[in-house]
Amino acid sequence: MKTRRKSDLPTKVCAACGRPFAWRKKWEKVWDEVRYCSERCKRARGKD
Repeated sequence: MKTRRKSDLPTKVCAACGRPFAWRKKWEKVWDEVRYCSERCKRARGKD
């Protein structure tokens, strides 16, 4: 079985907003480097 339930995916906490977010296919190769849940949080963090 190749599909996984969303609850089975790894999660992290966003460094900017503090909300949990789940693994995404587009982050497959860089999951260890992902720190923010979205581009918006990534941009907002740089302004502090």
